[in-house]
Amino acid sequence: MLIIGLTGSIGMGKSTAAAHLRAHGISVFDADAEVHRLYAGGEAVERIEQAFPGTTHDGAVDRDRLSAALVAHPEGFATLEGIVHPLVRAAERNFLRAEAERGAKVSVLEIPLLYETGAEKLVDAVIVVSASADVQRQRLSKRPGLTPEKLESLLARQTSDADKRVRANYVVDTGGSLAASQAALDAIVAEFPSLHARAYTEHWA
Repeated sequence: MLIIGLTGSIGMGKSTAAAHLRAHGISVFDADAEVHRLYAGGEAVERIEQAFPGTTHDGAVDRDRLSAALVAHPEGFATLEGIVHPLVRAAERNFLRAEAERGAKVSVLEIPLLYETGAEKLVDAVIVVSASADVQRQRLSKRPGLTPEKLESLLARQTSDADKRVRANYVVDTGGSLAASQAALDAIVAEFPSLHARAYTEHWA
């Protein structure tokens, strides 16, 4: 089974790209959605409350409180990642094993922090979605609650878009029309059968 990593900086169009890949019949694991699920209850919530007292409420993580705690103490990001990332990785493994069991030829891991977590080593190829900084900021300006300060904090913790583009196997420019970016994805999907699938056997099976 071929494993593709899908990534890109915030506001670059990962979700739209993932939706188009799903339209090809390819299953996509959404790491962000898994984090939201973990924050809604269970082991992660208990451990986050222990590490960041007062950041949970009614058995779930209060994202605003947690964000405020991290802004006040940025060194806490490493602690949070130490709690969350292994749980997300375990969910990715379960997803991939289920996909392999059902006979899938290709599976996609949509991971915003793919390079930051070293996950590029765990996939067979990486697709990066990218747009100009102007387009990115225009899109993000429409997101409620995302202040310029919060955006700068997020971008500071991410590998730069330029670096992602250099390191990627494929780059999809999402700054133009939707049809153009979908056509670029279609061309990449057409290449999947020619790629060597090794990551699942080496890292996930």
